[in-house]
Amino acid sequence: MGAKAEPWQTAEIAGPKKALLILKPEVVVAMVKRAKRPILVIGHHAAVDYSDDAKMIDYSIRMSKTGEIPIVATGHLVADFLKRDFQPAAWLSAMDIGNRLQDSEWQGLDGAGPYDLALFMGLPYYMEFVILSGLKHFSANLKTISLDRFYNPHATWSFPNLSVDDWKDSFEILLSKLGGK
Repeated sequence: MGAKAEPWQTAEIAGPKKALLILKPEVVVAMVKRAKRPILVIGHHAAVDYSDDAKMIDYSIRMSKTGEIPIVATGHLVADFLKRDFQPAAWLSAMDIGNRLQDSEWQGLDGAGPYDLALFMGLPYYMEFVILSGLKHFSANLKTISLDRFYNPHATWSFPNLSVDDWKDSFEILLSKLGGK
């Protein structure tokens, strides 16, 4: 796995504060286990095949069940979750959940308080870039993790630019170590 801390999209400059690289999936596991209120935000690209045996949506469902993390489905993705007999905690537009996570007075989907860790995957790169930029600058108590294959500098933590195989391997390790949260 060649770690590269450069935005996947050319000419995207994040400023002086950039995401830390996730070189070992155990970093994500430790952050999820430490979080009091994590949330998964899943975009419509999660339903697209990465390869014959890898879909982000399936990994997100496994992660939600294993780590007991609520999922917010964005766009039309809720139908894909329902086809898999999985009920996400909520359906919201990507920008709406991004704005709500910025709001320090928002008490979460269940009214139990603000989230302290937001994990993102499956959103279009440019959209996740903008949402994470807003969260980086306007939500002091929220840590963010980009679980996509491409480095996103506005997250608190992000995978480097990865091949599909490296991404799958990382996610399998992550899920196996997350078990028994």
